[in-house]
Amino acid sequence: MSQPPTISVIEDDASVRAATSRLLTSYGYVVHAFVSAGDFLLSPHVSDSACLIVDVQMPGMSGIELQAHLRAHGHCVPIIFVTAFPEDAIRARALKAGAACFLSKPFEGPQLIQSVEKALGRRNGH
Repeated sequence: MSQPPTISVIEDDASVRAATSRLLTSYGYVVHAFVSAGDFLLSPHVSDSACLIVDVQMPGMSGIELQAHLRAHGHCVPIIFVTAFPEDAIRARALKAGAACFLSKPFEGPQLIQSVEKALGRRNGH
């Protein structure tokens, strides 16, 4: 039996980070949560994450800057951005750079799971 996909959640808001992690875990994903992009980059999960869920605006390195850093270093992991401040210019920049999805907070659980499955190339559990 294969290992379920690993999802890394990079979110500075503790309540959103915990709720997102719980939701993904309940769907059988292996979840690693990080308070900042820097913490994620220092972890061993940069290379084993199948998908990232990243807050756009965080102290230090933003989600958009993390995306650029990962791409520049050859990591093309699908990224789902979440933000409480949806701005068309940022959304367009993230999607142009290859973001899988761009969700506005608060988002619904099924919306996030659908985005993860899309990012992983799966639909309806297939």
